[in-house]
Amino acid sequence: MNIEVLRIGQRVVRDDRVTTHVALVARAFGASKIYMNEINPEILDTLNKINDTWGGKFTIEFITKWKDVINSKKNISKIVHLTMYGENINEIESDIQKEENVLIVVGAEKVPREIYEQADYNVSIGNQPHSEISALAILLDRIQKGKQFEKKFSNSKRDIIPSKNGKNVIENKKMD
Repeated sequence: MNIEVLRIGQRVVRDDRVTTHVALVARAFGASKIYMNEINPEILDTLNKINDTWGGKFTIEFITKWKDVINSKKNISKIVHLTMYGENINEIESDIQKEENVLIVVGAEKVPREIYEQADYNVSIGNQPHSEISALAILLDRIQKGKQFEKKFSNSKRDIIPSKNGKNVIENKKMD
């Protein structure tokens, strides 16, 4: 399954950290790309440093109009909108697991009605207010059945060796 994420909007200053974490979760939990608008360019620098140190080919694309991304993906991907008003993840996760290409829409501010109408799936991770970061992580985990944690990130400077106690990090010689 190819997964991309579209982050719509951002509340200035307050959401820099939240948006960074949305992108970090998208990367670590198996998405290949994130589209973002209204973003502090330092977020791009942070994610490029993460890719450089920890490997992988996760990409970030700054956009001006989210509608253009939705329109370009509509015929090749299923649009999955995370919303506390949607169908419960327990009821539709198996349907989403069957999809080949998925674009996950993660809002910041009030999401325009058009997103609800354009989405193939409006998905709820519980019907209570909660973090879009946690909702994205749960959705990505459920639709990939945990397999994203078996993925090896290529070309990393560092790798973590899982350990019952303590920290075990190895330094790799990175090929340029």
